[in-house]
Amino acid sequence: MTKSLIVLPFLAFALIAAKPAPVPAPQMPVPMAAPAEVAADPANRWTLELSNGGKVVIQLRPDVAPAHVYRIQQLTTQGFYNGLNFHRVIPGFMAQGGDPDGTGAGGSKLPNLKAEFNDLPHLRGVVSMARTEDPDTANSQFFIMLGPKMGLDHKYSAFGRVIEGMATVDAIAVGEPPQQPTRIVRATIGGPLPAPPAIAAAPVAPVEATPVAKAADPASPAPVEGPAAQESPQPQ
Repeated sequence: MTKSLIVLPFLAFALIAAKPAPVPAPQMPVPMAAPAEVAADPANRWTLELSNGGKVVIQLRPDVAPAHVYRIQQLTTQGFYNGLNFHRVIPGFMAQGGDPDGTGAGGSKLPNLKAEFNDLPHLRGVVSMARTEDPDTANSQFFIMLGPKMGLDHKYSAFGRVIEGMATVDAIAVGEPPQQPTRIVRATIGGPLPAPPAIAAAPVAPVEATPVAKAADPASPAPVEGPAAQESPQPQ
C-alpha cells in the first residue's frame, strides 16, 4: 500500500509532463471586405473617372493603412490626381499612376510617408502605394493589381480594393509608358476630408531638397539609377 501511494504521484507527474504544449490559435488574416464602420464612411470611397469612359470605385482601408488613406483623401480633395496618367501598365500585373511628371519619378509636395506594411494581400483589385527602395518613401503614386502577386505582401503598403469598375481598370492602356495613356479625368472621395489620423498628423519631414525619382513598382525592385530613385514592383 505504501509503495503504491509513493508511485502514483510520480506517475501523475509523468503524465502531465508528457502532455503536448497548447498550440496557439492561428492569426486570422485581414478580411478583404472592409469593417462595417469603415465601409459606412463615405470619405472612404475613392472614385476615379477615367478617360476610357469608365469609373472605378475603391474602398479605402484606414483600418490597415491610416496614413496612406489620409494622403489619398488629402490629395484628392486638392484635385491633385485630376488629369494624371497611368504611366506604367503591365498586363496581368498592375496599373500604376499618381505621378504628376508621368515618368515614375514624381510625387506631391507633401512629405513622404512611413511604411504601413500590413496583411491585406496583393490580390486582383487591391490598391497599394508605390515607393523607392527605402520603405518610407511612398508619396502620391499608387498601383492597382490586375492579378495576384503575393510577393508584394509586407513590402508595399496596401490601402484599398476596387469594389466597382474592375472592367474599367482592365481597359487601361498598356505600356511603360503607354503610347496613348489612360488618364484620371477626375478623382473624388464620397464625403468631406476627415480629420487626420494621429499617425498622419506629424508626417516625417522630406529629405532635404532631394527630388523623388523613379516610383515604386510592385513585384521586385526596379534598377535604382540614383540615391533618390523610386523602386516599382516588377512582374516575375
